[in-house]
Amino acid sequence: MAGEDAAWLDRFHGGDRQTMEECYRRHFATVQRAIRDILSREDGETIIHEVFSRLIGTPELRRSFRGGSFGAWIATVGRNLAVDYRRRLGREVSGDATPEGANGDTPAWGSWEDAAEARMLIDRFRGEQLRPEWQGVFELRFLHQIPQRDAASRLGINRTTLAYREVRIRRLLKRFLLEDPQEARGGQDEGEAP
Repeated sequence: MAGEDAAWLDRFHGGDRQTMEECYRRHFATVQRAIRDILSREDGETIIHEVFSRLIGTPELRRSFRGGSFGAWIATVGRNLAVDYRRRLGREVSGDATPEGANGDTPAWGSWEDAAEARMLIDRFRGEQLRPEWQGVFELRFLHQIPQRDAASRLGINRTTLAYREVRIRRLLKRFLLEDPQEARGGQDEGEAP
């Protein structure tokens, strides 16, 4: 039996794909139970995936397990990550930023013309680029800067879904804002005939 344990430990330390998959399947619920009293369900899902992501991507973490009860070890790893995550959440700054400048009287965006132009650009982006199911994510995360967990809760979606949509929206927004004006007009110069 000791030889089998040593062989398994070698495969685990080496990051063997089948061994890692087996760990995930057998111990997902173990980590879930270990953190359920520390975090909400949505934040717990984030941490569970973080635990296994680190396990797969960090050889030093795998090597820190030297044998014994893998379930107890992975539960401790999950619990420690959950506690750290909860502490970070406690330090998170609220998304209730005001549009005022540092002295409290000058709007951060400058003149009303700048604000109107920004609003038109946002409306154009929303109308031309965003899928209907992404509108809420854009509104809460990009415009109102609501923390992820609160935004996911308000929208009734998983936090991982919200994070995925954020990444996609950010890419679309970057492309939209950085597009060449010539390309936006079909590549025509001012002197070219339409």
